[in-house]
Amino acid sequence: MERIELSGVIGALSYALDMVGGERPGHAVRTCLVGMRLAEELELSASERSDLFYALLLKDVGCSANAHDTASLLVADDLASKPASRRIDWSKRRVSYLWALRRVAVGAGLPRRTAALWRLRHADAVTRQFMATRCDRGAEIARMLFLSEETAAAIQSLSEHWDGRGMPDGLRGEEIPLAARIMCLAQTVEVFHADAGVQAARSVAERRRGRWFDPELVDAFLGFCGDSEFWDALETPDVSKWEPPDLALVCDDARLDRIAEAFARVIDAKSPYTARHSERVAEIADGISEMLGFDAVGRCVLRRAALLHDIGKLAISNRILDKPGKLTDEEFRAVQAHPEHTLHILERAPCFVDLADLAANHHERLDGSGYPRALDAEDLDLPMRVLAVADVYEALTADRPYRGRLPAAEGLAIIDRDVPHRLDATVTEALEAHLARTDGEAARAAADSAAAAASVLVR
Repeated sequence: MERIELSGVIGALSYALDMVGGERPGHAVRTCLVGMRLAEELELSASERSDLFYALLLKDVGCSANAHDTASLLVADDLASKPASRRIDWSKRRVSYLWALRRVAVGAGLPRRTAALWRLRHADAVTRQFMATRCDRGAEIARMLFLSEETAAAIQSLSEHWDGRGMPDGLRGEEIPLAARIMCLAQTVEVFHADAGVQAARSVAERRRGRWFDPELVDAFLGFCGDSEFWDALETPDVSKWEPPDLALVCDDARLDRIAEAFARVIDAKSPYTARHSERVAEIADGISEMLGFDAVGRCVLRRAALLHDIGKLAISNRILDKPGKLTDEEFRAVQAHPEHTLHILERAPCFVDLADLAANHHERLDGSGYPRALDAEDLDLPMRVLAVADVYEALTADRPYRGRLPAAEGLAIIDRDVPHRLDATVTEALEAHLARTDGEAARAAADSAAAAASVLVR
């Protein structure tokens, strides 16, 4: 198997995390360069730098877990609210209050806006809960990827502040893991540098020295802040040279599967209406492909594509994803763009290039009526047709903000209306065969369980 470096895979997929946080593309990899330069200045060991390296790339991996709650609480676009909150000193009450006045429920009408602002009277407790959700999920994903406990702990404590006024646990000073302290400073100076240049990055570090940031780390940052060559390198960031070479991690098939599974969780956490969507689509697509006689390699590629097919939805506001009513034309255009985001993200990772088109074409249809590229039957191979049917069936039989889940029979009846013009007839037959088999297995398992229980009662 070709050597696949984990840094390249995670670095590529980190662009999806930039989207869910509302940051400019490349925010995570640029933050990684800043953090690793700090580690170099501090002369951290190779082991410490390896732990920090992956924590920096994955620092926002839990960010989707509070997107729905953030949008609901603020009655605002989560993709706009999250980056705005990174640029203010929300530990200061007056600043937070003014930010809320500018951002919360704008245009929603006075009664709704008043209610939203009233809910924020306990903002500290609510924000702490949201941050705990994000940090817990981020640490969980790091462990899923077989990364070190030190990496998971750093992600867990990313938003803690030197003065103890951070979140979620209010850790203070050296109670905060060193890697988390580095990450907090690195991500902040990166967004200020991206917004307004080196002087803005320097100023925010100096202003928050001893409050948000470890003074020693700020001094180390200021020591290389004047290095124009370093800042120029952020224009085309390359994280590969910053990973300790003797500790470089590589991917085998098991780890690539875990990466796809982990990012499926990130995707599905964006909205309560998509909980387990990617996982279920993967299960259904795999069942169909087995019925159609796919070999092991084909099934593996299809399963990974199914797990990652909606990664582009991380770029869509929850105000759209969770909307109970009809979407406006502008909102629907935003939804239609998500397969293109999926394509561009997966194409960044060499190991996923071969499945990028497969994942991105799940809304294309045989008659050319799909989106975003209006491909037709000649462009859509069998795996693409399988993924399209699996995605439709899962969506129909799951809860959505505008309707409840449909029974399996009704979902199949709706799909049958699109056969063979929009959806493939052979694939649909394989779906029905797969469902009949799984229903039969479930019935047999239930009967066996009941028989076992009856046996115990008789004895």
